[in-house]
Amino acid sequence: MLDFVTEHLPALQVVVPLIAAPVILLYQKEAFAWGWALLTTWTTFALSGLLVHEVFSQEFISYDLGGWAPPLGIEYRVDAANALVIAIVAGIAALVTTYARKSIQAEVQGRNQPFFYVLLLLCVSGLIGVAITGDAFNLFVFLEISSLSTYTMVALGGRRDRRAYTAAIRYLITGTIGATFYVIGVGLLYMVTGTLNMADLAVSIAGMDNNTTVQAAFAFIVIGLGLKVAIFPLHLWLPNAYTYAPSVVTIFLAATSTKVAVYALMRFLFTVFGIRFDFELDSLAFLFLPLAIMGMFIPSIVAAFQVDVKRLLAYSSVAQIGYMLLGISLATSASLTATSIHLFNHALMKAALFMALGAVMLRLKSTIIDDLAGIGKTMPWTTAGFALGGLSLIGVPLTVGFVSKWLLIQASFASQQPWLAGLIVVSSLIAVVYVWRVVEVAYFSPVPEGRVRQEAPLSMLIPMWVLVAANIYFGIDTDITIRLASLAAEALLGGAP
Repeated sequence: MLDFVTEHLPALQVVVPLIAAPVILLYQKEAFAWGWALLTTWTTFALSGLLVHEVFSQEFISYDLGGWAPPLGIEYRVDAANALVIAIVAGIAALVTTYARKSIQAEVQGRNQPFFYVLLLLCVSGLIGVAITGDAFNLFVFLEISSLSTYTMVALGGRRDRRAYTAAIRYLITGTIGATFYVIGVGLLYMVTGTLNMADLAVSIAGMDNNTTVQAAFAFIVIGLGLKVAIFPLHLWLPNAYTYAPSVVTIFLAATSTKVAVYALMRFLFTVFGIRFDFELDSLAFLFLPLAIMGMFIPSIVAAFQVDVKRLLAYSSVAQIGYMLLGISLATSASLTATSIHLFNHALMKAALFMALGAVMLRLKSTIIDDLAGIGKTMPWTTAGFALGGLSLIGVPLTVGFVSKWLLIQASFASQQPWLAGLIVVSSLIAVVYVWRVVEVAYFSPVPEGRVRQEAPLSMLIPMWVLVAANIYFGIDTDITIRLASLAAEALLGGAP
């Protein structure tokens, strides 16, 4: 049995949640749906741990679907870069499912609750598929599986706020445009090369620096994936989607969806196209770098003026994507290491923060800042978790947020652009403003009359505090994360997916 699992490990990562999802439809009971999803996500997480272990022991894993060798067949190819992303998706999915039951019961209409778990498992399968595949068109297929389930999950928030329907439609339209741009780009590459395998594409387009079709394909793919990543100013779908979706959906999307899209963008930029092309180097220097800087500052400033904490953290997520884009734009091993580790670290901090807000929503039915007055006294464990997550978001030493920004600052100096280090520090200080707004109201405002102490249930507190503890632990012991992020950077720049 163990030999079978090891042999088919890449396929099982996708197949297990994909096959498990429709099983819930056979017995549409909420308790069964939650239990089955819980078993499936933890199994998927265990498989991802084995996959990371296998990648550590060898350079990469190649798996030919159906016995058809690439480039004719579809290849799953796993190296340190996508093993890290797969572990993020699977780990967050397991913790979110553990956390989800009470929150979903409160925020999603009863008859729709089993369907939420179906959609969650489909989304997990789609996101892992995007990360694991070595085929450009197969990536599009998995992108659509994850996207369609995501749009529907956002719309489930319509029970609490009908604006969730509008947010889901806007997300659908924007996501469809992004997917269309991406698949047009892939079609152009296929027209030039006759292959869809990413490794084969990298070899086939080498030397086509002046080929206008390749240049057009690059533009379409970057814009299409940029919409999925929510690069500033292509982020307009994100704030409403995060704000009006059910709390559990926001947690999962904030921690996984954009991270997978960032990985896909890096895979095409550095593996398929490669920095050997002048038009890519020009794009990184004159397009990505300015957008990264604007993304670091403008969404952070907007976040400081929000009255809804979910919306505040949504704009903060756009700002954090700016840091990742900054690492991409520098295009060095050090900067890609910083971006890769920030994928992991940001997933930890944002999942913890949104889990705290989900607990607040369960008890107070609101995430408006003024309504959180005094929750430091009535929900002390939840509030403490939020405060520690906020410190990590700012980048305080001994948290994962500090590790990410410190590596990015080092990469800026190594690239002989020390002025970028100053911008990183200044933009981080803006986070102090909006995090402090919440902490001040929670701890220093009086408790409203009639509100009693009512902490969140343990089923929500335990996953949240696991993530909070991870924010601290991986901020102190960085050996594993930095090593894996360094290997991920090497894999991206090495030319083989």
